[in-house]
Amino acid sequence: GVVGKSAVDLARELLTQFGGLTQLFAASEADFCAVHGMGQAKYAQLLAIREMSMRGLKEELQRGDALNSPRAVRDYLQLALGGRQQEVFLALFMDTQHRVIASEELFHGTLSQTSVYPREVVKRALAHNAAAVIFAHNHPSGVAEPSQSDQLLTDALKQALSLVDVRVLDHFIVAMGKTLSFAEKGLI
Repeated sequence: GVVGKSAVDLARELLTQFGGLTQLFAASEADFCAVHGMGQAKYAQLLAIREMSMRGLKEELQRGDALNSPRAVRDYLQLALGGRQQEVFLALFMDTQHRVIASEELFHGTLSQTSVYPREVVKRALAHNAAAVIFAHNHPSGVAEPSQSDQLLTDALKQALSLVDVRVLDHFIVAMGKTLSFAEKGLI
């Protein structure tokens, strides 16, 4: 805390100012340190908490079938992609038991788009000896609805990966605390 505010009051103020935990985790060092009582040491602690949370969720995904723990997948993706200021395309590569082998940010883009190359995705899937994959990307706009280009990309990736016997299980769109699953919407 700081003089006149307890640590709990300061935490509530941070959550309100940044709009939630996801946005707080995504805050820049300058924005975070601009809050009275916050500095570089507290920012480093925040990043450490975020990293430990992501590692814990990733371990949970590696221990069991990702399809049987959709909440863990969503939580992991929210931490990894929520609040990002540019589009990021991520893949969760999985073994035959649907346990996560690796999580990789494959492509980075601008505020409203990113270029994804199916050839590169296939190369990474083969490099990990993956049997299946879950894709995710964020919409910095905050709208968790798939565009036509999102659907076309998913179809192209599914077709390319089917040639090397890698199943596309899902594609998630992450936006400001919301996560949309193509599989749940019947789009995959």
